[in-house]
Amino acid sequence: MSPEPGVPDEAEGVLNPASGRTPDGTLHLLPRLVAEGNVSRVGLAQVLFEDGVPSGVERRGVVLAPDEGWERGKNNAGVEDPRITWVPSLGQYVMSYVAYGPLGPKPALAVSGNLTEWRRLGPVQFAYQPDLDTDLNLFPNKDVVHFPEPVPGPDGEPAYAMLHRPMWDLGWFRPGEGVHLPAGVTDERPGIWISYVPAAEVEKDITALVRPRDHRLVALSEHPWESLKIGAGPAPIRVEEGWLMIHHGVSGHIEDPFAQNQKVSYAAGAMILDLADPSKVLARSSEPLMKPETEEELSGTVPNVVFPTAIEEIDGELFVFYGMADAHIGVARLERTG
Repeated sequence: MSPEPGVPDEAEGVLNPASGRTPDGTLHLLPRLVAEGNVSRVGLAQVLFEDGVPSGVERRGVVLAPDEGWERGKNNAGVEDPRITWVPSLGQYVMSYVAYGPLGPKPALAVSGNLTEWRRLGPVQFAYQPDLDTDLNLFPNKDVVHFPEPVPGPDGEPAYAMLHRPMWDLGWFRPGEGVHLPAGVTDERPGIWISYVPAAEVEKDITALVRPRDHRLVALSEHPWESLKIGAGPAPIRVEEGWLMIHHGVSGHIEDPFAQNQKVSYAAGAMILDLADPSKVLARSSEPLMKPETEEELSGTVPNVVFPTAIEEIDGELFVFYGMADAHIGVARLERTG
């Protein structure tokens, strides 16, 4: 998928899609559409196939726009980078997205039964946790994604869990403030965290999803290809060994974390999380599964980017949809070897 000429909502790119199936079983992408001024909306596009392989899309309009005050600042606005998980036990799609509001990027949630009509649950409100010696709500946060079913919580009881990626440097917001790390964390590079909400609370009131607690660190950068930071990609999927989590890793040099022109490279890797304790990493890829190689991945709004955000099974095969250089959307077949 590439920007359609003459469409104002796509003037600065189409990228980083979520995915899902409408009630009739038709596969759709929900791409981030970027208008002039870096104002993002979430669109809906039916996936077209050629010989069983995704080959294009038919646009179905916009399903979420920065209509709420907390999704807009004086000089910015956007609902960005949706991730969607179908949660059968709730009978709902759960969308996480980045609300680009007055205090910068903050995570928010919405739910839908059909992909076309979405109900906002509101901004995520992380419960205060004394042992962290900080408030997670102070920090910009991205790459929020939910597990598709309840998992064992820290107390062993079923819980709905979300992965997320706090960013500890507050200097962008208050010059000179710098990095504030939670207690027990010594590496300031942004990494993947997990938080939980008891399943009974969510099944009684779905808005409980925006009030996660029991926050803990899952993983930090380990390898050269992810030396700057890592973040979760599509919703984790069950495999024989545990939860398969596709993630992105960033290497290079970042002067301004919110600038579009960066000397960085985004690649994709994978981790296996423990079924009994999804905060525990059982294995991870030491080399990227995919890195920028094609012209669309090497050149764009932010060059050298592959950014996986959705995964779907199609005729028994797994396909990963991903952003290409913050300008286009690509698809790759995920094959298992060994």
